[in-house]
Amino acid sequence: MMNQTTNRRPIAVDLFAGAGGMSLGFEQAGFDVLAAVEINPIHCATYEYNFPFWTIICRSVADIRGEEIRQLSALKNQEIDVVFGGPPCQGFSLMGKRLIDDPRNELIFHFLRLVLELNPKYFVMENVPGLALGQHKQFLDRIILEFNQKGYKIDNNYQILNAANYGVPQNRKRLFLLGGKKNLPPLKYPEAISDKKTTVWEAIQDLPEVNDYPDLETRDWVIVEYGDKSEYAQKLRDNYALKTDYAYRREYDFNRLTSSLRTKHTPQSIERFAKTPRGKVEKISHFYRLSPDGLCNTLRAGTDHNKGAYTSPRPIHPFTPRCITVREAARLHSYPDWFRFHVTKWHGFRQVGNSVPPLLAKAIAQEIINTLEIQPVKPTEIKQLGKEEWLQFNISQAAQYYQLDPKQFAVHQRR
Repeated sequence: MMNQTTNRRPIAVDLFAGAGGMSLGFEQAGFDVLAAVEINPIHCATYEYNFPFWTIICRSVADIRGEEIRQLSALKNQEIDVVFGGPPCQGFSLMGKRLIDDPRNELIFHFLRLVLELNPKYFVMENVPGLALGQHKQFLDRIILEFNQKGYKIDNNYQILNAANYGVPQNRKRLFLLGGKKNLPPLKYPEAISDKKTTVWEAIQDLPEVNDYPDLETRDWVIVEYGDKSEYAQKLRDNYALKTDYAYRREYDFNRLTSSLRTKHTPQSIERFAKTPRGKVEKISHFYRLSPDGLCNTLRAGTDHNKGAYTSPRPIHPFTPRCITVREAARLHSYPDWFRFHVTKWHGFRQVGNSVPPLLAKAIAQEIINTLEIQPVKPTEIKQLGKEEWLQFNISQAAQYYQLDPKQFAVHQRR
């Protein structure tokens, strides 16, 4: 048994951090994510913008040791409560070829190595459901066996959680592996919070129509007036008012609509989008038209530069014949409005689609808080966000900012 309930902010480390969706969910539950590791400098710059008071380490997990993570951040010799992360999943994805020898699959074992080196009380690994199927299950079985041999225990009844069951207006299923030291109480999976699902329209109904703002043709923000808010939208407009939200308050102009660069569609595309019934797929583009009373389909990231730089289909707005904006995607992913993404649509959508929805991460983090028998502390100070120029970096600029060789990254600068 652990000690009786204590008041503190537990400590976490994020591996494969991306733009920070999982970090944000853990912060909202009451964690301080003192260190995060991410290989892509564009994502690192976005992470640093949103979490400038913590440390982002722009390195591959394959090339860093646990002791380096400690020394490069505020961790030092502190005990870590949880390490979490989602190793890249394309090698296991049901949407792809599911190649057993995909080199990205090896990153799972670097996750295992770093957990053992960092020696946290608990760990959380997120991945696609395909990891538990067919040949790929051997990776999962091997990981469970190795953790069990190194002092950690894992619930073999691992679960696939749907974000829609945790307040996210999106059908998004992910496998979560929860483990802890053998001398500690086991972690529990979070129960679904409600039978009533949050709908697409509840998520985005108060956002103004971007086609009414010419400035959004050339930049990703504008000052606006918002419409009537649903209960869900109100939480994302001002999540600090929630008693159960323990994130640091950011200084932010709530009249500013961000991450909303418009897409220039051809007249033919607009006509096809308009004729597509809600809840159906447009036949030529294969874009799904959102139903206002339904859930969003799974938002996907597409592929990175070494796999062809393929952009995944972006949903069509339920009422306007256009693709949704990055901000609308972020609402459908449960990101609060102060959270910013890269100014280009290509990077912005990838950052959303690659991430764990914060509300889902928060539900898991809350279970860890309960198991640790901690009463999280709600911060009172207001934190500054980072420099907006970080959100405008192209890949070469981001690489140089983190003192990396730009030549190892393909140059993509898209709207």
